Amino acid sequence: MPIPWLCFWLFSLILGQSRTVGGKVNKHKPWIETSYHGVITENMDTVLLDPPLVALDKDAPVPYAGEICDFKIYGQDAPFKAVVLNRTSGEGVLKASSPVDCESQKEYTFIIQAYDCGSGPNGADWKKSHKAVVHIQVDDVNEFAPVFREPQYKASVTEGKIYDSILQVEAWDQDCSPQYSQICNYEIVTPGTPFAIDRNGWNKRVDYEPGTGSKQLFPKMHLETCGGPLSGVKAMVELQTNHIGKGCDRETYSEKSLQKLCGAASGSTDLLPAPSPSTNWTSSLLTDSGRDSDLIYRFDGRQAANVPDHVVPQNLTDQFTIATWMKHGPSPGLRAEKETLLCNSDKTEMNRHHYSLYVHNCRLVFLLRRDFTQVDTFRPAEFHWKLEQICDKEWHYYVINVEFPAVTLFVDGVTYEPYLVTDDWPIHASKIDTQLTVGACWQGGEVATPRFTQYFRGSLSGLTIRPGRIETQKVISCLQACKEGLDINSLESLAKDIKFHFNPAQSVLVVEGEDVGSINTAMTKVSYINSRQFPTSGLRRLHITTTVQCFGEDTCLSIPDVKAVVMVLPPSEPRITITGSNRLVRPASDLQGPLGVAPFKELHITSTVMKGDSVGGFHRTGVMEVMHNLDYCDILVIGEELSPDAESLEIHHNALLGKHLDATNSTSGISIYGVDSMAHYEQALRQVRYRNWRPATLTERRFRLTCSELNGRYTSNEFNLEVSLLHHSAPVEHVNHLASQQQYIRPVHHPLMIHTLNSHMPGTAPPAATVIIVVCIAALVTIVVIGVYRIHATHQEGSREDEEEVKEADVDWENSALTIIVNPMENIAGNQAVDEEEEDERDVVEKRKHEGKFEWDSSSSTY
Repeated sequence: MPIPWLCFWLFSLILGQSRTVGGKVNKHKPWIETSYHGVITENMDTVLLDPPLVALDKDAPVPYAGEICDFKIYGQDAPFKAVVLNRTSGEGVLKASSPVDCESQKEYTFIIQAYDCGSGPNGADWKKSHKAVVHIQVDDVNEFAPVFREPQYKASVTEGKIYDSILQVEAWDQDCSPQYSQICNYEIVTPGTPFAIDRNGWNKRVDYEPGTGSKQLFPKMHLETCGGPLSGVKAMVELQTNHIGKGCDRETYSEKSLQKLCGAASGSTDLLPAPSPSTNWTSSLLTDSGRDSDLIYRFDGRQAANVPDHVVPQNLTDQFTIATWMKHGPSPGLRAEKETLLCNSDKTEMNRHHYSLYVHNCRLVFLLRRDFTQVDTFRPAEFHWKLEQICDKEWHYYVINVEFPAVTLFVDGVTYEPYLVTDDWPIHASKIDTQLTVGACWQGGEVATPRFTQYFRGSLSGLTIRPGRIETQKVISCLQACKEGLDINSLESLAKDIKFHFNPAQSVLVVEGEDVGSINTAMTKVSYINSRQFPTSGLRRLHITTTVQCFGEDTCLSIPDVKAVVMVLPPSEPRITITGSNRLVRPASDLQGPLGVAPFKELHITSTVMKGDSVGGFHRTGVMEVMHNLDYCDILVIGEELSPDAESLEIHHNALLGKHLDATNSTSGISIYGVDSMAHYEQALRQVRYRNWRPATLTERRFRLTCSELNGRYTSNEFNLEVSLLHHSAPVEHVNHLASQQQYIRPVHHPLMIHTLNSHMPGTAPPAATVIIVVCIAALVTIVVIGVYRIHATHQEGSREDEEEVKEADVDWENSALTIIVNPMENIAGNQAVDEEEEDERDVVEKRKHEGKFEWDSSSSTY
């Protein structure tokens, strides 16, 4: 055979072996990060992502299989597209497919997935990565000018008289961010006018610093009536917070965490959770998450979601609860259609609605059709409530308690009985599966193509079902309670004739009295309070209305309304830091043990804030450690998911006892969630265990830990940890005159190169063939090294498995003294039989026996 052809044959053989080791060509799926945070300036097209969009594939550098061909975005109406910049490196970029407008939507959340190029040029056998969540914030541009709320302002004055205040003007700005929408200054541009602008009056602005308790709003307020006799004074103070989150500053933890905080019974199902790989049915819905991490879904009459069957509660009995936050306005058109919040209907064949909650002409209707097996007579089936709140475009908390046949509605904690109840026959039993939907009703039968119908128009948040029991009044009040409101300080110092009362949300305060002086004193004690540790910053408007009564008359004076604002200053943002050992090396016996190993045993969680103060005219800034709650910590498996038949990552239920914590785990990692202290989270994370009962196949296992406060509003650093195996070899027959105990040496990994090939050569090979082989090896040495390394890696995995099987079961690695002794004569005596690389690697380790087991102590090593 000619030399070039023989070389080509050897080259093809080696390359073919290296490419087919482990099975088919496209063996691995691409890998991307689990979450991305991006920023895009409105009217621009490029998103700045952190971390950058890069997909990796372990099949690289194999063509197609190791290349990235596409990024796909899942999320209806998300105006973005992902473009692959470099197929080999996997780099990509996120761009806006249509203009984004901060005033329309401040944030976007959607899912992204990477695809490799398959096993050939036609893209066959392509693989896709796991799904990652992308959060994008839209940065504002100062594109709107301030506008006065009134086209003109009029006032009259008497000549020669000095006035503290003549009239009040107010302007507003349409930009979406506080940076560009706040009105910072007013200026009179007409020269020579005898008027000035007072920007520092009490009735204009009160700054509130988070964490300072209650703050007096009107410390210098007083009412003057020119000495006329009065029979009574009434003042009403209204705090307007409907632009904040769900109607006011409330906790923004997840629905399950809030229910646990309020002492609700367990077993509720969240039908509108945050989008994630395990809760992907909400990923196509529109979210309005720009309101301080409050998870709000907006439905515009085109969005709906099918709830997966494994999520749907299957055991609704005579007792259950449905709860949700809803903001809804009047329906368009003269004959408005039904707007469905929640619907359980036939998946195929027929179009029966088993239970549903919908809005129709500003009425809330709950439909409940019983099965014929449960009852066989007319029973209540439809319950109606007609309330102003249903169409007032404000947030309200709705809870429906079902104790069949009685159904009670709570709106913001107030009870309402149905004004209309319709009876109906029960539904006959059938084997047709049902479909639970949110935002519309599924029509699977009686139509040519199954589709959604009766779409909802409005906003929803925290939609849950709890089977088996109803919610208590106490829990309902806790779940809808505001964390900010009006208050009165020093109640005991108020005059006896003063009466006052609050509305349930403490956003409206009415003060009544017979004496002007008593009213003035009472008004100076009115304060604003926000009990959140990290409240939502921004403006809260105040509206003060005052009426007076004279003797013998209903009203005698007209007092103009007063408008003011509370400016809640931005809180000092906490910096949550996770520290600890980022590498754990353990012997196979530890990983195989019944408890495995604790990767996060040395973990610490701290939180700090930047604090500034002024002393002696100088401003000082320092770092202060603060204590606050966390609401979840996620441990994510990096790279290939866990193999259920060989390894596990788990936390025992006992580790969560006495804490407000729950946990879920899968082959992708563990999520520990619940509102609890950083100390309790530390304790739980330190008890997470990793086991691997086939450690011979383990090269390394990497995990990433992140923690959150306030549903992702503040997140920790990404703490990466690697678990790897402490390698050791079986005993060898070797005489060492300086070491009297049994010897172990570390296994040395060698490329097999020349003697691997020569070992298979016939002993009677002709000299010419020998020359040809030597020439080919010299020409292809680099390729041989690469190919044989891969072949050797595969053989090495098999040898490690054999080593684990023959290893004595009672060998354990514990803490003891470690001494390493090197025999200087070994390099001379064994010079003929030992390879040069083996001489460089050989270290003889002396171990002492203790109760039949070998012990290692890394803390007291002597070299």
